[in-house]
Amino acid sequence: MDKFVIQGDCQLRGEVFVSGAKNAALPLLATALLTDHPTTLHRVPDLADIRALLDLLGDLGCDISRDGETVTLRVTDESNSHAEYERVRKMRASICVLGPLVAKRGYARVSMPGGCAIGARPIDLHLKGLKALGAKIHLEGGDIVVTADRLKGTSLFLGGPFGSTVLGTANVMMAAVLAEGTTIIESAACEPEIADLAHALNTAGAKIRGIGSPRLTIEGVEELGRIERTVIPDRIEAGTFMMAAAATRGDVIVRDMSLDHLMAVTEKMREAGIAVDPVGETAVHIAVPGELKPVDVTTQPYPGFPTDLQAQLMTVLALADGNSAVTERIYPDRFMHVSELLRMGANIRKDGAIAIVTGQPELFGAPVMASDLRASAALVIAALVAHGESEILRVYHIDRGYQRIEEKLAPLGANIQRVAE
Repeated sequence: MDKFVIQGDCQLRGEVFVSGAKNAALPLLATALLTDHPTTLHRVPDLADIRALLDLLGDLGCDISRDGETVTLRVTDESNSHAEYERVRKMRASICVLGPLVAKRGYARVSMPGGCAIGARPIDLHLKGLKALGAKIHLEGGDIVVTADRLKGTSLFLGGPFGSTVLGTANVMMAAVLAEGTTIIESAACEPEIADLAHALNTAGAKIRGIGSPRLTIEGVEELGRIERTVIPDRIEAGTFMMAAAATRGDVIVRDMSLDHLMAVTEKMREAGIAVDPVGETAVHIAVPGELKPVDVTTQPYPGFPTDLQAQLMTVLALADGNSAVTERIYPDRFMHVSELLRMGANIRKDGAIAIVTGQPELFGAPVMASDLRASAALVIAALVAHGESEILRVYHIDRGYQRIEEKLAPLGANIQRVAE
């Protein structure tokens, strides 16, 4: 395993470019299982999670070629519909093959998923949606077994205790495009990654209306044609670089991004005294003209503040002048980064799903351990601004969602080395 060794007291300056969105690319890759024609995706990031899903799609009969950021897939063998534990345990998003498999092949056997340790993330809404479409479901040997002669369109509600389900919406939508009749999904996820998936399916002959809204209407078709799509920018990576620039009181332009996808984030950053200025249509300039101010923030489904940027914002607020409250409404247990930030001198008190952050004038380098993907990004930001040297262990977590983050930060002035533990 690798670790990062980071020298602090850094002030980031320059330009950084955002990669394609991991959370958009994953379900887009799974659409290859829905069609007999090729699926070609551009701007696919080279990430551990992407490689894991490509390995799984290869097991499921896809012929795969990659040329830089372009990936082309085509199903050449439909004999295997078993997503085995050794593949799925590495990444929760592997569950996105479930809907396409049962819709196209009538059978899917998928191991219960693994992934980040950020609390319970059940897939009951995925199964509820597929069952409403007429699938038969049972558990066997730790696997979910789903069968259907042909799925039938219906009206269904996909809301859960913490809001809509992103991967659940993707799974049910991909299944419904090949179902007989019309499906209406109420309380569908509105995330840009879901809208991008719907647009990609429509270019291949699907009939999806209400894209970007919580009510999706899907008229089933007999088959899909060729799929080709350029993956949208990664709004979480963009937000991470924006937070890093703010925490280090830097002067950074973040390019190849969509500011429209980060409106809740930019609002909170501006409340915190951070200058967020658009540069054309696909870039933003980040600077801190004065003191960082405390803010209260609550994570919510899109278009609210994303849970995937909660840890990074908390690092910024740990340097603000005053008390901030961070409330986690999506994954109430997603505070594993708090104990590591405390080791670096942050003053944070957790009370259930709320963290009270009392800003400190400085943080201090320390050895810390990444517990999940976004927590590891928050620790990188903290290490950049801290006095002295920090070591971040288990950086394989960050490799799941950030493409060689140390190589993107280095031109901005970061002193960050990847070494073997």
